[in-house]
Amino acid sequence: MRIEQLQAFLAVADTGNFGQAAQQCGVTQSTISRQIQSLETDLGLPLFHRTARAKLTIAGEKLLPRAKRICSEWTNIHQELADLRAGKQPELCVAAIHSVCAHYLPPILQKFCTDYPEVQLRVTALGSDRALKVLRDGLVDIALVMNNRFLTSSPEMVVEVLYEEEIEVLLAVDHPLARYEEIPWPELIRYPQVVFKDGYGMQRLVQEWFSRQDATLKTAMELNTLDAFRGVVRQGNLIALLPRSALHDARGDSSLAIRPISRPDNGFGSLLSNGKLNERPTRQVVLVTTNDRLQIPPIEHFCRLVRQMTCSTATALETASLKG
Repeated sequence: MRIEQLQAFLAVADTGNFGQAAQQCGVTQSTISRQIQSLETDLGLPLFHRTARAKLTIAGEKLLPRAKRICSEWTNIHQELADLRAGKQPELCVAAIHSVCAHYLPPILQKFCTDYPEVQLRVTALGSDRALKVLRDGLVDIALVMNNRFLTSSPEMVVEVLYEEEIEVLLAVDHPLARYEEIPWPELIRYPQVVFKDGYGMQRLVQEWFSRQDATLKTAMELNTLDAFRGVVRQGNLIALLPRSALHDARGDSSLAIRPISRPDNGFGSLLSNGKLNERPTRQVVLVTTNDRLQIPPIEHFCRLVRQMTCSTATALETASLKG
């Protein structure tokens, strides 16, 4: 059974005449006849009484309402897909990690809303694991997350690296480690830390980095907002390893200090017993979507804006952090 057969059936039922049905469908009368005969063969029953005016048989009466619903649904989905190809979609959903939401997305969102005023943007701040899950489940169109080859290696996923940034140490201004311009690794591992909750890429990154150095991460507390990190660290002895972009608001806070982790070649290499600490920890932030979504104009446009603007915004934040 094909949609053309059902459309021919409805045209004959509506006009009562094979010739008029052919005109209505824009085909020849012989084509209409073949489509009806083929449909009757598929169903095993005649659908019309072949009289001066084609009348529905009992089987035709049964088929009529269902054929109308099927053809109506076909028309609707055909129009919806045409609208999709043309860029007409009601909303675009984005999931992004907190630092991206705070500092990279605002100008992108403003520009997109100007370019596509009819598309409603929905943006949710989530950890990387959760953001990728809702992308896989079809609940969002784009995820802006920390790179993780295990989470983004599915064949249908498109992963684009946006930028890479160093991980730095957030601590109270009067913390013992604040006396260092760059914090030595042997000193860093002595102090308890505040980390992101399970399901956040930063927690996994810090844990893996400590493991590679054969060190134990002393986790004292788990949080999930940057405001909470600043509030807790400000109070006392706890420190936090956070990406540079997540520390933007802390740079102007006189009660907080930010320090890089020392490299082994700047005087502290001799303190490392295993020689595994070869560089400062960094993280990559990536854009993740799917191949089919990139064919939809608003989604493709949003991704292009992200590529263009994150580069300039990352440079601006880098310059601001160096001046700070």
